Order: sequence, then C-alpha cells, then structure tokens
Amino acid sequence: MGAKKLCTRMIPLLLCLCLCGCVGEKEDNERTLQLRADFLSRTGCSGTMDLTADYGQRVYEYTVEFSETEENGLAMTITAPAEVAGITARIAQGQTALEYDGIQLETGPLNSDGLSPMDALPAFFEAMESGYMAETGTEMIGETEVLRICCRDPELDPGQGLERVLWFDKAQKTLLQGEIRSDGSTVIRCEFSAFNLHQAT
Repeated sequence: MGAKKLCTRMIPLLLCLCLCGCVGEKEDNERTLQLRADFLSRTGCSGTMDLTADYGQRVYEYTVEFSETEENGLAMTITAPAEVAGITARIAQGQTALEYDGIQLETGPLNSDGLSPMDALPAFFEAMESGYMAETGTEMIGETEVLRICCRDPELDPGQGLERVLWFDKAQKTLLQGEIRSDGSTVIRCEFSAFNLHQAT
C-alpha cells in the first residue's frame, strides 16, 4: 500500500484522536474536524499576512507573502518594512530548518525554545494538522462570525506552555488571524489579508 493511500486512510483516526476531550459546542467541533481534513489534504497554500512579534521591550512588524507547493515546500518573503523587504525563508519537504536568502533577520528568539517570527506560519500549519485542539468556540471579529481554535499540550492548563490560537471565518472557512502564546503572553500575532488552501482537482 502506498504512503499516500495509507495517510488518507489514517485521517479519520487522527481527526478523532486530536479532538478527544476538546471543549466546545458540537457544531464548532465538527467545523474544526472539517478544517483539519482540509489542511491535511491540501496540495499547497498561498496568501499574505501582517506579523507582529512582541519581545516585551521591542516590537517588530512585518508584512509577509507566502506560498506552498508539494514540490517546493513553503516559501515566505518579507515585503515590508523596506529595510528587510525581499528576505525569503524556505522550508523544504521533510526539513524543519529555515534557510534565508539575503541578510539574516536578526531579532533573536521569542522564548526559551528558540521560537522566531518566521516560525509562526509553520507552527499554525502543524497545529491544524496534528496539534491537540483543546478548545473551540464561536466569536465575533467586527461583523464576522468566526471559529476560534486553541491548540496546546493536553497535560497543561490554559495559559501554560505554548498555545497556538487560530480564528477562521465560519462562512468562508478562511484563516483570518493567528496567535502564538508563551505562558499566557502573546509573542506572535498574525492577521491574514489573504489566505487560500489549494486542493487537488
């Protein structure tokens, strides 16, 4: 049996296991399962986000364009501010290290685990693909009804350790916002002006 077929057959089991014990309404949990299935079956994605990295004494803001394909992996290019525009980080399939084109983006780690601003998007993807979804719920962002998903270590209480929180437009199923929190403090916040998942046709 091929790896692709095996992975496809494992998706329902993964979906059930990762929502065991999740706090949320049945409808929100079902939407969350569908979003996870969409992320697991994607062939790629593309979009633009405004990223804020909060170091406490320093705050950095970037605009990042990103594109992912099965062949080339994930590429993220900073388009603003002007002094670092053009820096590109790439994550090849099966690799976790970031490779930078141009000058190194020297901002330092955001927490003791070495989290950096450019780790945010891969962390969101990992959360949606295999993270423990501890909470789901419906909220409003302006006039938009959104689904909020919080992923964290199942053995930790809310506000402890690393949490990844994502907000999706419930009607469009598009990612609107994402945050990474370290011990209750938001260290990375992303607002997506565009986000598209690509599926096989």
